[in-house]
Amino acid sequence: MFAKRIRFSSKTLNLLGTNMFTRLIGSKAERTTVYFSISDRVGALENILKTLGNLSISLTSIESRPSKTKGDYDFFVDFTAEPDLVKTALKEIEKKSKEVRIVSSGDDDAGVGQVPWFPRKISDLDSFAEKVLSYGAELDADHPGFKDPAYRERRQMITNQALTYRHGNPLPHVDYTENEIKTWGIVYRKLRSMYKTHACFEQQNCGYSENNIPQIEDISKFLKGRPFLFRLHWLDYSPSYGIAIQPAPFYTPEPDVCHELLGHVPLYADPDFASFSQEIGLASLGASDEDLKKLATIYWFTVEFGLCKQGSEIKAYGAGLLSSFGELEYCLSDKPKLLPFNCEVMGVQEYPITSFQPVYFVADSFKQMKDEVKEFATSLNRPFAVNYNALTQSIEVLDTKDKVLRYAAAIKGDMTRLISAIDKIVKS
Repeated sequence: MFAKRIRFSSKTLNLLGTNMFTRLIGSKAERTTVYFSISDRVGALENILKTLGNLSISLTSIESRPSKTKGDYDFFVDFTAEPDLVKTALKEIEKKSKEVRIVSSGDDDAGVGQVPWFPRKISDLDSFAEKVLSYGAELDADHPGFKDPAYRERRQMITNQALTYRHGNPLPHVDYTENEIKTWGIVYRKLRSMYKTHACFEQQNCGYSENNIPQIEDISKFLKGRPFLFRLHWLDYSPSYGIAIQPAPFYTPEPDVCHELLGHVPLYADPDFASFSQEIGLASLGASDEDLKKLATIYWFTVEFGLCKQGSEIKAYGAGLLSSFGELEYCLSDKPKLLPFNCEVMGVQEYPITSFQPVYFVADSFKQMKDEVKEFATSLNRPFAVNYNALTQSIEVLDTKDKVLRYAAAIKGDMTRLISAIDKIVKS
């Protein structure tokens, strides 16, 4: 759940790519993903697998995770079978499990020749959140906490909380230590002193206390207006709880709570930036691996290391800049190269991950960023379009005439209200 933002952004997006999930539609046999939950007892899983084997169903993948119910385990199995056989399999699994349901099936995308699986609902993200956590599970030898047993134990505790989190549950409350709060205060005071001259207006409008680290659950509630797309954006908004340790409070090779709260949260609270973030998330769904790499790179040069024009000045809005006083100072010096915002150029620009960026891209506004990403998305190699339905909080694949007509009707209703509002303003 608590996905790392900087080091693993490309890999996170690739979890939604074509290599991991691909469903071929057009025959009677359908690619189906089934979820079931069983008690942790000897032979429980073996009995279900034997049942599927007796039905001549071959699994293409199986994944497990600890359940939110103590003593239980959740499983996700993929297989290809005809609809009648799927129904039979569900009935048999139901006899041997506490809960069973279809997560996705070929029917979800009727009308498309080839559609990769991707999450449609926020709860779908639980099925592979652990894969994101697996990247960076171990500390590198140059990490400041590598030789600190207390830090490693604390880090593992936070990781375990993340592994057991499931959508719908409150985010875990963390009792930060006196040393962690002291570290937060040091970093907070240093960065706040630079924001007036270096940070965008949106960052300056966000304030915390130097004596208290905000709880992620409180932040999550504040940003709950677009919960699915925030989680999808990097499998949440469910950020890191950890914090850099002393004596190196200003350096951590992985995103920590300072990066999340000081870097990401203020921008996610801005409607224009939130819309831009949403467009990246929508563009990534079902995209090819090549296109995912481009989108991940655009993410890197915007959400993490973006600059923008505000008035006659250039300001930082990227979280990697707003949470690093060293690079925040460097990015507005005469040392790096500044280029105009351009998705085509940005998507193929190489970048380092262990040093300051030699190149930054400067946007005119968040609205420009959103519009250009939407335009860029139309050039991606994806044979279908998607839409986020705010009422159902789910992703719709616009792959049939009926779906497109329903979407058009919704837009027509919005346009009618817009025209009415304009008319009333003109007449007033």
